[in-house]
Amino acid sequence: MTPNPFRLKVSAGQKERIVIKSPHEIELMRRAGQITAAARALAGTLIKPGVTTQSIDREVSEFIRGQGAVPSFYHYNGFPASVCISVNEEVIHGIPGKRRLKEGDIVSVDVGAFIGGYHGDCCATFPCGAVSPEAQNLIDVTRQSFFEGIAQAREGNRLFDISAAVQAYVESHGYSVVREYVGHGVGSHLHEAPEVPNYVPDRKGGNPRLVRGMTIAVEPMVNAGQPGVSVLDNKWTVVTKDGQWAAHYENTILITDGEPEILTAPAI
Repeated sequence: MTPNPFRLKVSAGQKERIVIKSPHEIELMRRAGQITAAARALAGTLIKPGVTTQSIDREVSEFIRGQGAVPSFYHYNGFPASVCISVNEEVIHGIPGKRRLKEGDIVSVDVGAFIGGYHGDCCATFPCGAVSPEAQNLIDVTRQSFFEGIAQAREGNRLFDISAAVQAYVESHGYSVVREYVGHGVGSHLHEAPEVPNYVPDRKGGNPRLVRGMTIAVEPMVNAGQPGVSVLDNKWTVVTKDGQWAAHYENTILITDGEPEILTAPAI
């Protein structure tokens, strides 16, 4: 696979330090998360037949900047836009352009906002007009798999408890989870330790206990067919190898002494 600079593959173990956030840092992350969630919601209202992905990127970017924030993805490792917009068989990191959406498409919008020194990161897959029952089910299962995962995001549990719950739910519905790309810690950097896979890796290590103050992005990437993916010649856009469609759902969450808090609330 061509390396994709937006996310790392699952590595042999977690070598980076997990940053536990202070109450002040968490407040800053809440603000970043609120802007990010609002940007995602705005994007959802813009997805209509005939609309270009470039126009969605522009309006979402203008909204984020209007809130006093900066789009987290803008020129991140060279990414040429502010928002990742992935359509149908595109899993993640779709580059906005002149493509016009069509009735029946499904559209994943991944967005981040940086303000006060901290990032928010979230994604959702939206239907474009009326979609097939199969496409809507893929969207619904992907979204629910996130909530199945974060039900395990409690202090004292292990990171892979989240991974196992996501994987079990997705596979029970006949779908597959992407292996090469994963969730991650979020904070003053867009991508921090730990990596958060959507399946239980066949390796030792890298499975820390969840501790209050951890902030992570849990983001199931779900394929309707087989889990294999490849990267297009643009070096960014990840697509399913078998051409079947994919969906993506993500929120930044905070580990607390009770239920996890979704920092990019309201969840869509």
